[in-house]
Amino acid sequence: MPESRSVMDSAEDHFKKVVHNDANENASYDDKDSECSDSEKTGFIPKKEDKESGSTSDSDEENDTSDKAEAAVAQMLKEAEDREKEAEDPDYSNAYSISTTEEVTQQASQTEGEDFTVLQHERDSQSPEIRKHLEFLKKLRLHVWASLSRAQYVSLLKDFVESEFFVIDGDSLLLMFLDEETQYLNFFYQIECFLQDFTEKGAKYVIAFFKDAEQMYFPYPHFLFLRTALIEHLRHNTSTAVHTEFSSCLSSKWEIFLKKSYPYFIILSDIGLTSLQTDYLSVLIAHSLSKKINVVLASGQEYDILRVYGYHVQSVYKHRLFFQKYEKDLRYACENLVRSKEPLICLYEHLKLSLKSIQKEVRQTVHLLKQLWPEGSDIRRVVCVLACAVGLKIYSNMLESANTSMGAKTEQSARGRSKPLSPEAAADLCRMQCLTVTFLLHMPLSQRAQIRIMKSCWTKQVLPLIKMQQLCTHFALTQLSDTNDWKLDLTYLPDLNDDSLLINLAHYYEVKYTEGLEFKKELGKEMENEYECLWDTVTKLAVKYSFGDAFPIRKTSQLFLDQEQTLFRDCEEEIPNIGLISVKSDLVEDYAGDVLKNLPVLESNDPAVTSLIKYKEFDELCHWHSGRPLTEEYERVRCNADAKSKDPKERRQIQKLQTFHHFYGSTLEDSTSKLIVHQDDVSGNANAAVKKTQKKHKSKAETIAEENNRRLKSKEEKKEQEQWKALCIPTEKEIKANLTVGINKLEKFLKTLKSKSVKFSVEMTGLSACLEVWKEHCREQGNKSKDLRKAVQVMRRIHILLEKYQDLLEKRHLQKLTRYLRLLGFENLACFLSDSTGESNDQNISNYAIEVGPARFQLQYMDYYLLREERNDPDPRVQHFIPDTWQRELLDAVDNNESAVIVAPTSSGKTYASYYCMEKVLKTSNEGVVVYVAPTKALVNQVVGTIYNRFTKKLPDGLVVCGVFTRDYRNDVMNSQILVTVPQCLEILMLSPRCQKWTKRIQYVIFDEVHCLGGEIGAEVWEHLLVTIRCPFLALSATVSNPGHLTEWLQSVKRYWQRAENKIEGSSMNSEKNFTRNCRVKSKVQEQKKSYRVRLVLYEERYNDLEKYVCSLKGSDFIIEHCHPCAALTVNHIENYGIPSDLSLSPRESIQLYDTMVKVWKQWPRAQELDPEEFVSFKNKVVIKKADVRKYEQELKKELSKWIVLGQRQKVSELLEHLKPKPVDCSEQEKWKRFASFVDKLHEMDKLPAIFFIFNVDSVERAAENVFLNLLKKQKSEQYPNTEREKERLSDELRKVKKMLIKFNPQDTKKLSSSKMENMALLLTTKQQLEKRLKRLTAIPSVCTYADPKAVDEDTLRKIFHRLRFERRGDLQRMMALRGIGYHHGSMATKERQVVEMLFRLGYIKVVTATSTLALGINMPCKSVVFAEDSVFLDALNYRQMSGRAGRRGQDMIGNVFFYDIPLPKVERLIKSNVPQLKGQFPLTVSLILRLMLLAARADDKADARAKALSVLKHSLMSFRKERNAEILKIYFMFSLQFLIKEGYLDQEGNPTGFAGLVTHLYYYEPSNFVLVSFLVKGLFHKLCQPIKGSTVFSEDVLEKLVLILANLFGRKYLPACSMKYKHTFCQSKVFLEDLPEDFADAVNEYNTKVEENFAHFLLTTAKLADMEQEYRLPLSKTDFTSKNWHGSELASYLMDNTKSISAISPFACLSGVVDNDLFHGEVINKAVLRSLGINVTNCPLLYLNKYDNQGRKRPLNAYALDFYKHGSLIALTTDNWLNERDAYYALKDFSLLIKSIGTSLSELCDDPNDNVLLAFQQLSEIYEKKLKCIT
Repeated sequence: MPESRSVMDSAEDHFKKVVHNDANENASYDDKDSECSDSEKTGFIPKKEDKESGSTSDSDEENDTSDKAEAAVAQMLKEAEDREKEAEDPDYSNAYSISTTEEVTQQASQTEGEDFTVLQHERDSQSPEIRKHLEFLKKLRLHVWASLSRAQYVSLLKDFVESEFFVIDGDSLLLMFLDEETQYLNFFYQIECFLQDFTEKGAKYVIAFFKDAEQMYFPYPHFLFLRTALIEHLRHNTSTAVHTEFSSCLSSKWEIFLKKSYPYFIILSDIGLTSLQTDYLSVLIAHSLSKKINVVLASGQEYDILRVYGYHVQSVYKHRLFFQKYEKDLRYACENLVRSKEPLICLYEHLKLSLKSIQKEVRQTVHLLKQLWPEGSDIRRVVCVLACAVGLKIYSNMLESANTSMGAKTEQSARGRSKPLSPEAAADLCRMQCLTVTFLLHMPLSQRAQIRIMKSCWTKQVLPLIKMQQLCTHFALTQLSDTNDWKLDLTYLPDLNDDSLLINLAHYYEVKYTEGLEFKKELGKEMENEYECLWDTVTKLAVKYSFGDAFPIRKTSQLFLDQEQTLFRDCEEEIPNIGLISVKSDLVEDYAGDVLKNLPVLESNDPAVTSLIKYKEFDELCHWHSGRPLTEEYERVRCNADAKSKDPKERRQIQKLQTFHHFYGSTLEDSTSKLIVHQDDVSGNANAAVKKTQKKHKSKAETIAEENNRRLKSKEEKKEQEQWKALCIPTEKEIKANLTVGINKLEKFLKTLKSKSVKFSVEMTGLSACLEVWKEHCREQGNKSKDLRKAVQVMRRIHILLEKYQDLLEKRHLQKLTRYLRLLGFENLACFLSDSTGESNDQNISNYAIEVGPARFQLQYMDYYLLREERNDPDPRVQHFIPDTWQRELLDAVDNNESAVIVAPTSSGKTYASYYCMEKVLKTSNEGVVVYVAPTKALVNQVVGTIYNRFTKKLPDGLVVCGVFTRDYRNDVMNSQILVTVPQCLEILMLSPRCQKWTKRIQYVIFDEVHCLGGEIGAEVWEHLLVTIRCPFLALSATVSNPGHLTEWLQSVKRYWQRAENKIEGSSMNSEKNFTRNCRVKSKVQEQKKSYRVRLVLYEERYNDLEKYVCSLKGSDFIIEHCHPCAALTVNHIENYGIPSDLSLSPRESIQLYDTMVKVWKQWPRAQELDPEEFVSFKNKVVIKKADVRKYEQELKKELSKWIVLGQRQKVSELLEHLKPKPVDCSEQEKWKRFASFVDKLHEMDKLPAIFFIFNVDSVERAAENVFLNLLKKQKSEQYPNTEREKERLSDELRKVKKMLIKFNPQDTKKLSSSKMENMALLLTTKQQLEKRLKRLTAIPSVCTYADPKAVDEDTLRKIFHRLRFERRGDLQRMMALRGIGYHHGSMATKERQVVEMLFRLGYIKVVTATSTLALGINMPCKSVVFAEDSVFLDALNYRQMSGRAGRRGQDMIGNVFFYDIPLPKVERLIKSNVPQLKGQFPLTVSLILRLMLLAARADDKADARAKALSVLKHSLMSFRKERNAEILKIYFMFSLQFLIKEGYLDQEGNPTGFAGLVTHLYYYEPSNFVLVSFLVKGLFHKLCQPIKGSTVFSEDVLEKLVLILANLFGRKYLPACSMKYKHTFCQSKVFLEDLPEDFADAVNEYNTKVEENFAHFLLTTAKLADMEQEYRLPLSKTDFTSKNWHGSELASYLMDNTKSISAISPFACLSGVVDNDLFHGEVINKAVLRSLGINVTNCPLLYLNKYDNQGRKRPLNAYALDFYKHGSLIALTTDNWLNERDAYYALKDFSLLIKSIGTSLSELCDDPNDNVLLAFQQLSEIYEKKLKCIT
């Protein structure tokens, strides 16, 4: 940033002044150990990267593999041992050593000068207890530093919803904004802005002030009274919950609060006013982390329109361990830091006073004032008179007692110090304070904002008295808060005083008032009366002292202000001309014409216009062509092979790739590829198939075909009947032998049948067999309790027969079913079925009867077996299943070329419509294109596999069915009919002037996971795509909570395109006939009927219910409790938000809720009515369906809400408590130690396959390895002791035999003698025998593996494992897979991930540990999902996406979700939280505007390009139905244009010039792209890139410097400021990025100055759009400062400065002396700009050279990109640079791609291939890529 610093920027300096500057605190820590990182891995040790990344050769592969695998297992076992040892040392003492000693003793804290001191007790720093205490504090600081340095910069609110909440530490909040310069009211405004930013983003928080922390502020009375006022203000004037009941963070009350509420995180400061407070905060940080509460740093937070970002520290096991080890020390430290004897105040060194006496005086004075003002009053009046009266009384007392006791001695010793103020002078000061409050009571904020800006300091004599008064104010406020019987108006607590107004008044009375009559200004009658009233009250309260009358205000000539330091700020600085350089462009006129006409335009001779940049000079100098068009991004991406290729090698590559895609796709679906035939005559009509069937007369051919079909069917039926005849008796026997196995076989057989009559016979036989089993069971049990699961199977068969085979049921069948129902004891159902009563007198029936009512039995025991509402009428468009109504609606939308937004749960079958849409386009033509947009590359691969598996089509040469385009890979982008891509890549094509012809071929775009529109990164790209596509689209998601709003917005976009296309077609018919003729491709697309409708298709029902379980560890056993969804609710939540719509219950859970309701409220009026047997939808119903149960569930939920209305809050609370599970806490170490046993437990419970979600990459691998080792140990313990030895012996023998066989050359067998031939045959036989025996020995016993060997044949398995042969950890993964275990995370190679995905889908692997990479759309359904670790990333959205994987449709009747040791409050919040709403982003950036101008200027079809550009500009979701936002965007657009014109990227006609192409190629790196060009143009790169003499090679120094510059521009990852606290020596990395070289830094400063000027002009222009009514209110409390009864005052007018320009400044910020001119400095913008504009500095493309946090500390940049260039180690980045491996890898990959991209662009712009800059970038790109390849 430019060097000039603004008024508000001085906050940094002032905090530094205030903060106790403890030089020793920056103790330096040297690293003496090789262990360099705080390896906070939960019960695991950090993984050591394999040293060799060697590959396995194919020959003798198995032997080689097993050797390697054994080595890998040995290594793993060793690591497991090390891990346990390491877990025992939570200290960092081994890793770091402290090089300086720190003596932090609690000595007398002093503030400015010696005249005001708070004396606190000193301690003997030599005592062993204190020395131990100081030693521990060093350890604590180090522990906290190591934790905070590892903080991740994340979006804090994630997907916050009503139920989520966090805690803000009140003192940390205070410290964020404490600053000597900030005026009192502005301080409150800033705090309210901070809190309101959270509130309006939907966050819920509480603020906690610890009682003990108050003592830290006594040496700073100003801050102390601010703290007290803030507490009272937040408590009384806002709805924020403020907790002050906790004494300290170690108090039991606080611990209980944390346990009960389990906040998401706590916002804490890591630095205090003094080193004492910093240590106190360190204890708080250590304590929070130890209680599994994450910490967010108060410093370094930033926000934009949608999000707040900050440094987030994840609580891990290490923190718990540290607390356990040092709990005593922490408690002692906490007590020591706050324990103090009663502190004394010392004024002018000799006037001493205890705080107790001030408190006592305040109490008495408040009592007096209550008698004077019994009606109460405004808090400003009350505090003012109390502070003045108490202050004057105490001060006079002190002087009196000092004079009597000291006498003459004082004269001598007083020479070196300030002379105390006389009581009269003190009274003068108080009179001015009363006058200041009079102004505050009457003068509106708009007037106060205009007051003169004066820099002045009180004299040393005055300061002590002011500080003492501030102490009095603090005690007055605390006393008043305890006084409940006196009504005070506390509204204006944030405006108790105004220091700048007081200084202005003091200056007036000191300087001007004494100068003569013309300066004596009238107060005004109203103000006079108010002031006199205040002063009279002060004199009455002073009792025995007399301080004179109200007037004159000054009775002494005592100087209050330091004359030397008094300065007025001159506000007449000129703001440069605010005017626009005119732009003549249709696009600009169309979009912003209405705003343009109100904005000033500069004359053509204005210096700003005449000095526009031209690049010709640079071009001529260096043989560059800055304006030359660059190749498209998609042309640069690596392409393995295209179908157009003629090269045989590439052809082979294509075939290999396609074979794999087919294979990968086959694991995704059962169906084999469908051949698509291009049908020229296909009509777009939806009902073509239906119409065909409505023909009156059948042709002869049709009649014959039908007859043949009939014959074929009867033949098939006969065959099936024969089959069943053969299987009938064995199946019956099997069911009787083992019910579960038998039924499973029966159902498997049923799936193979087609004939309904045969199916019916099978079901009837199954029913009889099941009944026999039930009868047998009842006979065996006698009077004992029966296993009702056996009866469930009987009832289930009855359900199926009645529902699915109604048409085949004859009277005899119905009689049979009636008899069976009677047998089960369901008399009412039997009667209902047969329409008769009777026959229940049979004695046998009672023996087999179920002692539960039929409705309860069906709900409680049949539960998930209840039938769903399913259609049974086939749809001719769908072959393999009968679609639901909502799915048909989707197909109709596609048939009618309509767009649709589809919101349906995961695995409900919404993607079927996508493939139907593809099929339709493939059938219609060879030219039409469908684009499938997926959010991740993993999802892209999956879709490609599915397409290959589903579709085959014979296409003309050079065209293919499917193409792919991602950032690092592409094939067949332009010549495919289905393009699968990621949003960023499609945006490149949509906004490219040269891809217009291709974009016109697009007939459908499918957006998968469209909720990414609300994501953190790249969300605006989704927006751009949705508004630029002209064709219909399908937008799919499982998690959008406001789909209606989204659909309305998209419908408005489609209406725009309807108008635009009519206009385009009209103009093209007249003027662009030739163009249309050339674009013949269009013809096919145009034939289709166009539709602009956007349908919303909502489906909320999951196919199978999810049941949740809470798991905890007790001793060596696992407690697995069912977690009822209603248990997550609270009475308040139901009252405020209702019961969440997607909080669904399974039938069993509905019964459980009813039973608990009856239990809790015995006299519940509706108990009978809602009894399942009496409920209207269940009564006498033989087949209760899921839909009936939903009605029952809704009724119960309504009733629950009604209880609260009926005043039964206590009952509801009791009910919810009843349902709550009671998990047990266990240590993290124990949890991970027992993780493998937990997997075993799930295996026993038949809950596998399962995905275990863990959010730390290392823990994911360790957990999987842990399970693997457990199975290995199990196998070792079960096998014979000599097995290993036997294996080794056989392996040796086999090796020898193989060696001998090699000696016989098989080609020369004819030449061999017969004896040798015999020998060879013998050897071959021996080899086979040995291999057989070895295989038997190495076979994995079934109890030691989770893998299902029947799921995959050996050949397929070999094929899959073949893909792992060159992978770094391939052998280990293969061994784990053979035991049914896998892991999955983003840092793995694609092949490794795909192997796990395929084997899991095929049912071979049963246990997968994974990060959130499996959350987004990857098709890996399972029986159970386990959340094995809590994390900031486990939020509402991720929970929905991840838990949605549980329950495989068609395989599992129910899905299971397990929470493994996740804190219960977090579980509850996840269950009840709603999914996030989609809100708009700030959609514009300067680079985007340049890209749009480029598209409009360079496109062939200008009308189409302009329509697209306008659509992006006009249709942001942020401005949808928000006119003011739309206007702000237009003004932002205008000023972005101005910047681009001034910088030479656009000319005045809006045409791109100069380096526009290069800048737009790097658009995602704004503002670094603009800075890079400025370096290039200034010749800085040419100056730097000088090769070694006589060669074209560059020295290491030059390349390192180049990386340094690029890292400063493009590798910007900020670390928290506290990470620089210790001078720590790292292993390999430098960690903190050095500054840019001086000449480059100067260029950045120059760039920033221009940007700031441009942005300031933008703010000054938009100021008129602000809502001024809102601007005069505090944002959170809405306290209004527009005074209604102001009648003016001569004195007030005199204090105004009318030259002060504050048109764009918040009136609150004006009080601290900020003016319009300060907007030209970026640091001020967020604090000062008018808040209602909704704009902040994130919208300004500034490149900060240095960023500072709230306390003025520099936030360093992480040097990861440069460090990696130097050492090439990924491990070093995880240990030294505090990055996790996955993030580090992706960041480096991104950086490498960037260097390559810049190099390519530069080579295209320069004619000289030997240009030094080109060569340097090429050389660097090669080196960087090579280094990166070495680690993968």
